[in-house]
Order: sequence, then structure tokens, then C-alpha cells
Amino acid sequence: MESAPEGTSKAGHPVAYLTDVEGIWEKLATFCQDNPHVSLESGDRLVVRPGATFVFGGDAIDRGPAGLRVLRTLLEAWRRQPSQVVLLAGNRDINKLRLVRELHGHPPTRTPPEIRTAPRPVLLRWIFENTMGARGAFDHRLEELSRTGTPVSDEDVVDSFLEDLGPGGLLRDYLTACRLVHRIGNTLFVHGGVHEHSVGRVPSRAPVKGVDAWGEALNRWYSEQLEAFAEQRFTPEGTPAWEPVIAYQAPTPGQRINTASVVYGRMADQHNHPALPSQALITTLAREGIHRLVVGHTPSGDSPSVLRSEQFELILADNSYGRVEGASQLFLREDSVFVEGRAKLDDGRLEQVRFQLALEDDASLIGRQLLDTGQLVKGPLQSGEWLLFRALPQWRIEQLAAPLGELAQRHPGPAPLAPQAP
Repeated sequence: MESAPEGTSKAGHPVAYLTDVEGIWEKLATFCQDNPHVSLESGDRLVVRPGATFVFGGDAIDRGPAGLRVLRTLLEAWRRQPSQVVLLAGNRDINKLRLVRELHGHPPTRTPPEIRTAPRPVLLRWIFENTMGARGAFDHRLEELSRTGTPVSDEDVVDSFLEDLGPGGLLRDYLTACRLVHRIGNTLFVHGGVHEHSVGRVPSRAPVKGVDAWGEALNRWYSEQLEAFAEQRFTPEGTPAWEPVIAYQAPTPGQRINTASVVYGRMADQHNHPALPSQALITTLAREGIHRLVVGHTPSGDSPSVLRSEQFELILADNSYGRVEGASQLFLREDSVFVEGRAKLDDGRLEQVRFQLALEDDASLIGRQLLDTGQLVKGPLQSGEWLLFRALPQWRIEQLAAPLGELAQRHPGPAPLAPQAP
């Protein structure tokens, strides 16, 4: 069923998924509006209703002035409902572990000499803007701290980030509650992506056979890395024992992705156009009963992108860098997905996207790519037209509407497979 007619209920899809809020409270708040499974009560108390599961896909902070508020809300919900709340660690969350050393005499290698000797706030601003892709994160924290009414200095902002990572610190506790991989039924959740280079791989360990065993081993390794950070352990060579997790959440040196990492892998081509895993990996996952992969990390327009190959489904649901305020709603069950959101088209129109799609519906146009232009068919619009999406060079995107009758004439074909690193 491609459109969602009267009587179709998202309440029948008990897994609610949200990702890449990045410190913008409105994204969390709009996700919870008219949500049958997840609600905000008394302002900041996130409640998951009985029988439902809430999965947060990572990147809670950086690009908005509510990072602390988002972290507190998610962590409190996990502590209160640990069997119903799943938190995945994103690169924007993990990379803050660097700050403890980088602000205490070990700045990044390429830090300019004049920045190395500058006051701490100058160094922290430079780190955010030049090594974390977090331009504005310093000022966002300053704004958030200033809401208490107490005067806040730039040095107070630096102290705030370091306190987050100290004993009992909010971000340290949040990262401890997170994991890297989670499976619910036939669906696998990671922050960034899954590639042949990442499945079965755990840093500095022998390859692990079996997707479930690998996920458990990777989550265990991640927990061990956080323990090493908390204890400030160093190797006999004098390097931080938690350095591997820093490398794991970052792009491979000289590249924009890291196909060996589920945190920084991307299910997209060089322009961020969505792409399925390789056919070999799809077969490997399907052999173990996994028929759906859900990720964030890579923006793909204003609403989730669904790509399909026979009985396999990839969903990209990053909510960052969209043209619309707020977040889309994504709900899952074993046999179908429910999507509701908005999209601002290139012609300026604001349209609603809403559909339910069955996993076995091979006749649907959703998740197919037009062979003449490479545009992805994302779903039906309230206007009766269909949303087409394409990522373009220089990080531009295209969102157009087309009549249903036109799509069939343009020969929709299978969604593209992700290019594999050499």
C-alpha cells in the first residue's frame, strides 16, 4: 500500500525511530507530536507507551542550542524505560571524547601554532569548526547555558564541555548508555552504514562470524573503550587506550567516509545520493533474517529515503540539513514501514509525505530510481503527485514533484548499489 488512506494507523507500527536531532529541540518535539508511541510529558519527560520501542539513531548534539536538554531527555528516558529505549552513538556524540586531551596540552596535529598557544575558548572554537564539522557548537552551548540567567563566560563554556565528560558527566553517562548496533526482528539499526568492510569487523580483534555475534562483540568493544576513557588508561606505548573508538567514529584519513565503521560509513555515493549495500552484503544479511537496514548520518532531503531490492529495504532517516523545521516520523514493524513528514520542493511548495509500504510490495514505485535522471522516487505527496529526490554535486539537493502517470513512462528501475571501496 503506497499511500496511507483513511483508517491506516501508524499505531500498528510499534518501533518509532528518530535520529540526528543535533541539539535542535524542535526536531524531538515535532517527532513526538501526534505520535502514538512516544510522547513528551511535562515538557522534557519522554515516555514510550507500553508495547512500543523507541530507537534514537545518534548525533544528539552540535548544531542547535538545546544539546544538554536533548541529552538529559534521552538519557532520563533510557534510565526509566531501559527495555523500551535504544540509544545509538553517533559520531557527533563520540568525537567529544577527544576534548579531554585536546584541551589539556594535546591539540590536534594540524592546529596552527597561534591557536595552540591561544586561550582555551579560542582552541575549542577552532577544534569544533575545523576538525568536528561543528561550526557554531561553542555559541550554541553559550546560548543554552545563558538561559539560566546567570552570566556565562567563554571559559565557562569550555568547563561545561569538560564537565560533560568527567565523572557523572551528562555526555559520559549518555555515551555509556549507547550502543553501536541494535537488532529488532528483521531490522538492523546503526548510525552510519553497513558495508562488507564493517560486518564482522571489531577493531583490533579477529573477525567475528555471524551478524548477531558481530553486533554483540562490537557493542562489547565499544563499552570497553568507554571504560578505558573513564579510567584514563594508556597503552604501554603511552597512547590513550580509548584511541581506537576515536578512529572508529571518524572518516578514514584522506577520505570522506569510513566503510569499516558502522558510525561513519555512509549508504550513499560521493554526492550523498542514497545507495543500497552491495548485493553480496544484502544476501549475507538476508541469510541471517535481516531484511531491513535503518541508518541516519547522511542527509537525504526532508523526509526519509526508502530504497529496496527484492525483499531487502534500506531506510535513511537523517533529519539534519533539511529545508523544513522539525522532524519526520518513521514507524516500523516486521512487514511494513510507515512514513509521515513534509518536503519543501524546489518550486517553493511545502507538501506532506505520508505512506505505508509493505516489505513484500515489489510493485511499488517507492525506492526505485528513474533511469533517465537518476532521481529516487521517495513517495506520494498530499497533492497527488510523487516526490522525486536527487543529491547533486557541491552538497546540493533536488526535490521535485511529478504525476504518477509520468513516472511509469520514465522507466523506474532498481535503486543503486553503494560503490565499494577498494
